[in-house]
Amino acid sequence: MSEPITPFVPVERGVTEHRPAHAALRAAGPLVRVEAPAGGPAWIVTEEDLARQVLTDARFVKDPGMAPAGWDRRVAGLERPVAEQMSVTTLDGHAHAALRKAHAPMFSARGISRYYDRMAAIARELLDDLAASVPAGGVVDLTADFTARFPLAVVVEVLGVPAEHVDRAITACRDLFSPDPVAFGAALAAFAELADAALEAGGGVAAELRDRLPDDTGRDDLRYLILVLIFAGQPTMEAFLGFLVADLLEHGVRGTDRESLGEFVQEVLRRRPPAPFTLWRFTAVEVELAGVTLPPRTPVLVDLFGITVAPGRPAGGPDLMFGAGPHYCVGAQLALFQTRALTEVLTEHYPHARLAVPFSGLRQIDGGGTLGGRLTALPVVLRDEDPRPPAS
Repeated sequence: MSEPITPFVPVERGVTEHRPAHAALRAAGPLVRVEAPAGGPAWIVTEEDLARQVLTDARFVKDPGMAPAGWDRRVAGLERPVAEQMSVTTLDGHAHAALRKAHAPMFSARGISRYYDRMAAIARELLDDLAASVPAGGVVDLTADFTARFPLAVVVEVLGVPAEHVDRAITACRDLFSPDPVAFGAALAAFAELADAALEAGGGVAAELRDRLPDDTGRDDLRYLILVLIFAGQPTMEAFLGFLVADLLEHGVRGTDRESLGEFVQEVLRRRPPAPFTLWRFTAVEVELAGVTLPPRTPVLVDLFGITVAPGRPAGGPDLMFGAGPHYCVGAQLALFQTRALTEVLTEHYPHARLAVPFSGLRQIDGGGTLGGRLTALPVVLRDEDPRPPAS
């Protein structure tokens, strides 16, 4: 009897090593039964065509209320059921389409491009502060603060949250993972205050979203929608930025124009998708999938990482790193523009930046659950020479 595949256990490995469970899942077939982190059986889709079927089939729903009875919502990483809380990440059908339509203009490529120059300015300000904190040739660990601070500084700028609240946003995002109910409750309260600050300040996407929603949208619902926008990409972006910078400093970019920078980001995304799996989906009715009969309320994931990096996968086709179908990541353009901005700043303003250790010596760790790996440290020398003129 073969050993069970355990894709959700914590593991530390080298930066060039893939989590072995992905290869094991792919070898086991297009639909693989595993033990879910919250207990009981779940199924993982490992084949691309089958994945696109699941991601576009209305019988697979996002409502956490359809999770198996007895699942601990915190262990499973689920939001509240749709009956309790409206969310763009959990609604389906017409309700989801209407809510997504309200988000669409601000989060399109055109809408997000308005903030590109400011994203680049934020990246440069943060990196300049780090470079100034050590002598020439000094080492800074970008995972200690930068990879968390930059994406949150960008998202609060886009939403219209005053910049002085970035530290609070970082703490709130981390406390959402805390097993301590007091810390978790404090995080929710902090997010509500961040949403209120954005709405009061105006001038950002939070206020634009409020004005696009139906007049009868409750304040708590609006706050929660803003919470989702602040938090949704934070864990994945924090992890991905470490890999992006490490790859940039090790291999460089072919060309410095924005098109080349965009191609570089896409290349790294294909090799290191920000999320290893989709969010949970559940069968609303009995479904026959790959020869397996799945009863209602069966939990299903798509192995985004395994599919994207599968050997022999044709290049040039549409990728799955941001999902597909109605729930294609609403923040995809925000992620792409901020990663391009960071790449541009490092390339133009820190052309001599280098890794302080061999690339092969970098380590990554998975915490278990459905989140992917992140670097344990990213020691970097930003400047080998002091750019300031010597004192007279």
